[in-house]
Amino acid sequence: MQTRKLGNSGLEVSALGFGCMGLSYGYGPATDKSQAIALIRTAFERGVTFFDTAEAYGPFVNEELVGEAVAPFRDKIVIATKFGFRDGKVEAGLDSRPANIRAFTDAALKRLKTDRIDLLYQHRVDPEVAVEEVAGAVKDLIAAGKVAHFGMSEAGAQTIRRAHAVQKVTALQSEYSLWWREPEKEILPTLEELGIGFVPFSPLGKGFLTGAITESTTFDQNDFRNIVPRFSSSARKANQALVDLLGAIAKAKGVTPAQIALAWLLAQRPWIVPIPGTTKLHRLEENIGAAAVALTDADRRAIADILASVTVEGDRYPAHLQARVGR
Repeated sequence: MQTRKLGNSGLEVSALGFGCMGLSYGYGPATDKSQAIALIRTAFERGVTFFDTAEAYGPFVNEELVGEAVAPFRDKIVIATKFGFRDGKVEAGLDSRPANIRAFTDAALKRLKTDRIDLLYQHRVDPEVAVEEVAGAVKDLIAAGKVAHFGMSEAGAQTIRRAHAVQKVTALQSEYSLWWREPEKEILPTLEELGIGFVPFSPLGKGFLTGAITESTTFDQNDFRNIVPRFSSSARKANQALVDLLGAIAKAKGVTPAQIALAWLLAQRPWIVPIPGTTKLHRLEENIGAAAVALTDADRRAIADILASVTVEGDRYPAHLQARVGR
C-alpha cells in the first residue's frame, strides 16, 4: 500500500489506517479476541501501518488488544490512542487535566506494551481545561520520550490554532465522509494552512455507505447507532438514495460503494488518511482495495453532482454527544 505523510510533521503512515474501536466497543458484542488479533495482523500483512485505539474503547480493553496484536511488528507501525474521559469512561464525562493526561499515558504504555505512543490525541476538547494546558502537558510527554506526536479529535478551528501555538498538532481526527462534509467549510482550510494531517473516522458513514444497511436493518441492543438520528428508520430510507447513486458509479467502475467512498476521501487531499474499521476479513480486504481505486475527473464530477442532488437527513449525533464536538 502507498504511504502518506500527516501534514508537515513527517509522520508517515499507510494511506488507509485501521480503526480498531469496533473490535471491542460501540457496535455490539466484542469480537472474539483471537479473531480480532488475527484481523489486525492480517491488516499489517496487507500493508496497513496505522492503528487507531483509545482508552475509552472498552474502556481499556481495546488498547490491550491492539498492544498484544501488534507486538510482533511494533516498530514497523504507528499506534494512535486517545485520552480525555474520566476513568476512561465516556459516560463519566471529560477530564483533560494535565495530571490525568500524565497518568493516562503511563497506564496506556503498559496496556499497549510499548515504550512510546506514536500519536496521542485529546479525544474531545474539555471546556474546563484550557487547551494550552493540554498541549503543554503533551509537549512535556514528548520531551520525556513517552509520546512522539500530538493530535486532537473533533476540535474546532480556533481551538486547533491555540493548541498548535503551544505544541505543533500533527493530526486532527474527526468524522468526514460522503455523507458528512462539514469539515470542508472551516476545518480543512485551517489544517492546510497549518500543515496538519487529517484522519477521518467513520469514512463509510458508520457502515451506511457500504450499502449493507437498509431501513429494515436492526442493530444489536448495545450498538450506539440505535441512538443516532441519522440511523432512524425514516432517515435510512431517505438516505438510501445517496447509496444507490454511488452504487451505480461503483458498478460502472467494477468496484464497491465502500471503495468509491474511501477513494473519494483519498482524492480530497494528499494528507488525508481515513481509518475505516471492520470486524470482518472480507470487509478489510475490500477497504484495502480502495487504496488502488483511481477516480477520474469524470468520476469526481459525477460524485459531485450526486452530492449536490441529495440532501442527507438526520443529525450525526444525538444532542448530548453533539455538544462535545466542534469546540
